[in-house]
Amino acid sequence: MIIETNSEKETWELGKRLAEKARPGQVFSLVGDLGVGKTVLTKGMAAGLGITEPVSSPTFTIVQVYDEGRLPFYHFDVYRITDLEEMDEIGYEDYFYGEGVCLVEWANLIEELMPEQTIYIKIEKDLERGFDFRRITVE
Repeated sequence: MIIETNSEKETWELGKRLAEKARPGQVFSLVGDLGVGKTVLTKGMAAGLGITEPVSSPTFTIVQVYDEGRLPFYHFDVYRITDLEEMDEIGYEDYFYGEGVCLVEWANLIEELMPEQTIYIKIEKDLERGFDFRRITVE
């Protein structure tokens, strides 16, 4: 499915809708260049799960855990992972195969660890269509 958005609000709303339908144990892969809107979509997903606390990218902590929603939300940013053993050290399997919802930014860097049933989301800009235009592919 390909969705086109023309504002941060529309990208946020898409994230919210995806999370409202999310089930326990679902894992989402989120890829896209820096500044493309990954954090905006993530904040929408958090809202769709009923999370009201501020959401930010866990670049230096690898995973941020949010427990207050209808399901736990595990937000990974694996941009700085240099060795897959680092994922073992943080116990990624407990998150990926648990009862919460996982969102993994830069998941392409740990592709071999992603569960078979992962939902893949790719965000792309097209400046010819406008500064705020995004093409979001969900598979």
